[in-house]
Amino acid sequence: MKKLILALALIGPANFAFASGAEPVLTDEIRTQITELMVADGYEVRRIKTEDGYFEVYALKDGEQFELFLDADFNIVDRNDND
Repeated sequence: MKKLILALALIGPANFAFASGAEPVLTDEIRTQITELMVADGYEVRRIKTEDGYFEVYALKDGEQFELFLDADFNIVDRNDND
């Protein structure tokens, strides 16, 4: 039960950031969560910002540059190979 509450507490700020329909808010906590998720997937994060209602992540993986767009639940909704 404690793990569920903790998970909801961590996800809550990301969902709240999108509630107004405006550009998402990139807090230090959200930046850390995104970085941890990307590193777990093998990416080396270079930059995180917001664009067009998504979190935009610039990262490297296997020597290639990527531009990734994440939704409020940190799911990759678009991925561009910048090479």
